[in-house]
Amino acid sequence: MANRNNSNTLVVQQAKAALEQMKYEVAQELGIQIPQDGYYGYMATRDTGAIGGHITRKLVQIAEQQLTGFKR
Repeated sequence: MANRNNSNTLVVQQAKAALEQMKYEVAQELGIQIPQDGYYGYMATRDTGAIGGHITRKLVQIAEQQLTGFKR
């Protein structure tokens, strides 16, 4: 099996808790229930994709605000 680099590796390990919190916040905003046992196998792909997409949008927005020095 080929050795693959994991593109999901966090550069700043302390960010893990913040990303987890953001995941739950986004899911709540979208009305999506996150499984308590942590197993996402029974969730619809559309729901997990929506959560990931919204997290990405929020992270890009945060980065843009930091680059421009603008706070909302």
